[in-house]
Amino acid sequence: MNFRIMRLFTMGLLWLLTLASHAQKRVNPVIKNYGGIYEIPDATVVADGEVEYKIVVDVVTGAENSDEVAWGLNNVARMLNLHAVSGADMNRMKVVLAIHGSATYAVMENRYFKKRFGVDNPNLPLIRELKKAGVQLTVCGQSLISRDVPVKNVTEEVEIATSMLTTVTTYQLRDYALLKF
Repeated sequence: MNFRIMRLFTMGLLWLLTLASHAQKRVNPVIKNYGGIYEIPDATVVADGEVEYKIVVDVVTGAENSDEVAWGLNNVARMLNLHAVSGADMNRMKVVLAIHGSATYAVMENRYFKKRFGVDNPNLPLIRELKKAGVQLTVCGQSLISRDVPVKNVTEEVEIATSMLTTVTTYQLRDYALLKF
C-alpha cells in the first residue's frame, strides 16, 4: 500500500512539473504594468505590421470593487500588448476610448475618488500608461452627469466628450474599427 501511494505521489509530482515547465509567463510589451498577455509563437493569424490600426473602443465595464482596476480599461491594455506581440507597428496604432457606464468612475482624480469610495483610485496609473502609449481617452459627458461626477473631478489625462455615442459614431465614420469592452 505504501509503495502504491508513493508511486501515485511521484506520478502526480512529475505531472505537475511537466505542467509547470510548459506554463507560459505573461508579457507586457507596451503597457508595462497592466494587460498581461501570452505570446503565441505558433500563431498563423497575426497583426499586420504594414497596417495603420484605427480603433475606437466603447469602454463601458468598470470594476466590481472600487479598489480594483476597471475591467474595460485593463482590456484596452491587453489589446495594445496583443497587437505589439503579434507584429503591429505600435507607431501606426491610433486608439480612442469612449468611456461611459460603470467605467466612468475610473477617470476620477484620486482625491474625489477617495472621498466617494474610501480608497485610492487604482485606475490612475493605468490611465497614465495608456496616455503615454498614445491612446486618446475620452469620457462621456452624459455619463458624468448621470453619475454625479463633476467635470472638475475628471483626471487631466481624459478629455470630456459630449457623449459616448457621438464619439463612437464620429470615429467610425473616420474608418475606425469599433470594439466594446
